[in-house]
Amino acid sequence: MKYSPNTIEKRWQESWDNAALFEVKELPDREKYYLLEMFPYPSGKIHMGHVRNYTIGDVIARYKRMTGKNVLHPMGWDAFGLPAENAAIDNNTHPAKWTYANIDHMKSQLRMLGLSYDWKREIATCDPDYYKWEQLVFIKMFEKGLAYKKRTNVNWCDLCQTVLAKEQVEDGCCWRHTNREVTIKEMDSWYFKITDYAEDILEKCDSLTGWPERVIAMQKNWIGKSYGAIIKFPLADSDQVIEVFTTRPDTVYGVTFMCFAPEHQMLREMIKGTEQEKDVLAFVERNMKIAGFIRTAEFTEKEGIFTGRYAVNPLTQEKIPIFVGNFVLADYGTGAIMCVPTHDQRDFEFACKYNLKKRVVITPADTELDSDTMQKAYEGQGILVNSGRFNGLANHKAIEEIALYLDSQGIGSKTVNFRIRDWNISRQRYWGTPIPMLYCQKCGIVPVDEKDLPVVLPLNMELREGGGSPLSFEPDFYETKCPKCNGIARRETDTMDTFVESSWYFARYASPRYEKAPVDEYSVKYWLPVDQYIGGIEHAILHLLYSRFFTRVLKDLGYLHVDEPFKNLLTQGMVCKETEECPEHGYLFPDEVKDDKCTKCGSQVIRGRSLKMSKSKKNVVDPAFLVDTYGADTVRMFCLFASPPERDLEWSDQGVEGAFRFLNRVWRLVDDNLDNLKNAPKVNEEALDGDLKALNRKIHETVKKVTNDIEDRFHFNTAISAVMELINDAYRYMNDAKEMDESSWSVIREAAEKTVILLSPVVPHITEELWHILGHEGYLIDTGWPGYNEGALEKDKRLIVVQVNGKVRSKMEVPAFLSDKEIEAKALEDEKVKAFIGEKGIKKIFVVQQKLVNIVI
Repeated sequence: MKYSPNTIEKRWQESWDNAALFEVKELPDREKYYLLEMFPYPSGKIHMGHVRNYTIGDVIARYKRMTGKNVLHPMGWDAFGLPAENAAIDNNTHPAKWTYANIDHMKSQLRMLGLSYDWKREIATCDPDYYKWEQLVFIKMFEKGLAYKKRTNVNWCDLCQTVLAKEQVEDGCCWRHTNREVTIKEMDSWYFKITDYAEDILEKCDSLTGWPERVIAMQKNWIGKSYGAIIKFPLADSDQVIEVFTTRPDTVYGVTFMCFAPEHQMLREMIKGTEQEKDVLAFVERNMKIAGFIRTAEFTEKEGIFTGRYAVNPLTQEKIPIFVGNFVLADYGTGAIMCVPTHDQRDFEFACKYNLKKRVVITPADTELDSDTMQKAYEGQGILVNSGRFNGLANHKAIEEIALYLDSQGIGSKTVNFRIRDWNISRQRYWGTPIPMLYCQKCGIVPVDEKDLPVVLPLNMELREGGGSPLSFEPDFYETKCPKCNGIARRETDTMDTFVESSWYFARYASPRYEKAPVDEYSVKYWLPVDQYIGGIEHAILHLLYSRFFTRVLKDLGYLHVDEPFKNLLTQGMVCKETEECPEHGYLFPDEVKDDKCTKCGSQVIRGRSLKMSKSKKNVVDPAFLVDTYGADTVRMFCLFASPPERDLEWSDQGVEGAFRFLNRVWRLVDDNLDNLKNAPKVNEEALDGDLKALNRKIHETVKKVTNDIEDRFHFNTAISAVMELINDAYRYMNDAKEMDESSWSVIREAAEKTVILLSPVVPHITEELWHILGHEGYLIDTGWPGYNEGALEKDKRLIVVQVNGKVRSKMEVPAFLSDKEIEAKALEDEKVKAFIGEKGIKKIFVVQQKLVNIVI
């Protein structure tokens, strides 16, 4: 019978569904294992990145269940967001209709891969039954001061027509539109107080031993903890004080000017009425439109303008000019910096450009520095000079001493600063979770009454071409009553950042239909934390950081018992493919190339570098086409065999063909020999010898190798390779054997059955079919993972290296059961060794771990 993947796969998928094979519940007497891949945005079609990600997760889920774990493996949809809204506008439809149609199609595509999801736990974040609980959590956060509204400068994308969180700005551009620079706007926005948890999130990074070091480093850097001091500089001719954060209080005597960020809250009032006001405001307006990343980049010229005002150095009592600098950011420290040109290169260049004073306050040992002749700043260690009572002190000690002195004088204090800023969650678009807040002229900002949740996103909205939320133009939505005074109130028309939904969905999976709270206490105590989370490295800052924050919030609100959401994290590599480009028609899809020629014009195609698969580069492969052509098992096997999961996968059509050929070899091993295999008795290992014993040993070696590769490293590629070697050895034995007796067929059957079981997490359809062809009942996933016999791994002979005075003189094969004394005797009988020793006397003989003999003469 020919291997027919399409027929087999459809039949077994229906069988698994009918048996509800992957549905789970809490079983207190069994160890749980919660396996989760990052859920997808329902864009319409799955791509090869999805296939790889979800196949990796499926193999782990199936393997863990076969080892006896109670496995939770759910799937859902990150369904809100701007892409759906924009796509709906472009296609003249509604985001809800667009989203749910995409969900239906993508779900059917995921099903064709044979993924072991518990679909009864499926969630879509655009469902009011989901975001109702998100709104409740928002209200609880508001009541605890963790959600608040303020007017501030925000990152704005003109294309998205909405605010971006700091984490959503990449290289100065919108994370969705990498060619569109972000601008700065002042507006009212809702924030989550993630800074309240910054210390704990940072501290617990080191407890995440199952996370990649790269992700931990990225999060630590983003949180950006730095130790330093707040120093109070009086504003000259005023009773106001300017606070500055610095990590270098040892250089305070060298401060000769100060720089404000263009957004500094004191600036406009401070310059009012000065000669410089008009020019300063023009400078400020110009630079506020430029994203901070661009302003602080090395390639950006450092510019400033004098404000006309002075501050007073609190230790030298010297008046120092205040500038506005394009390189100063409002969201770092206090938005004002003290400038020490002799000991900071950026300050040095700025001082030279604007002819500002310089003063040396740190010199290397036994060396003098002259500020007038310095060609660059001295940024090394040294001794303090021109620093009053602190002269002669090593600067690393002066950091602490000066900070303590500032504190004792009431002009400063030691402090810790964090780079991370509170999370701006307001979005001025329609397709998102409504923020459950009201504005009452009498009562101010008031949360929606909990009994009125959810605040349902109305579906009868007409989307606006220019972007922006139609909610603010719909009286039926925003006109309401205040729950406190029953007076007229206006509903908030901003929606939440969609990263809020993905910050807690993993907890909702534990009890997705629970109707009394965001989560059921019993269920989350059983299932959380997630034991293995899988997703791309690109989520290290946004989603993964926000999820760690939200988990802590939910714990403090009494909903969860864990601090960390994900025990282990696997960041899979990208799926890459070389580009194909026509000189006339640009990038081409694979089906637009034939015999290295463009099918449109016949031009020679230029093959480019292997890049991440993307629609823009057209270097994509359609998973549905591959499944239809080769079957889901072939696609799964190639994705796992081509590369370790954490590495990028280089696409290869030949590799797919190779995976298909291998599965056919496995099929033929069973199908071509079925009668002999079915009638074969159980293996009698004690009766085996020679090549048959070696093949039996190979079976046990393969089980051990595959188990270790999956359990310890998720190195599915080497696990598959080990099974391929076993299949090769089985075929080789059958080809070389003079006669295939019952004993031979028993070992071949054992090889075939172990192959089927070992490959079942990787290629579940063909293995399920072969398992039943071999006469077994039940499902493979309930069969149990095979063990191996350590005794069967022992080889009949072992190789011994013989050295004389530390140099190799011979190698010999000896029976594995020989003792050290017997090995020693064999070494002395070796002709090569005897010839070298000759008449010389032997001083000592060492036998090392029955692998090496060293004779000292």
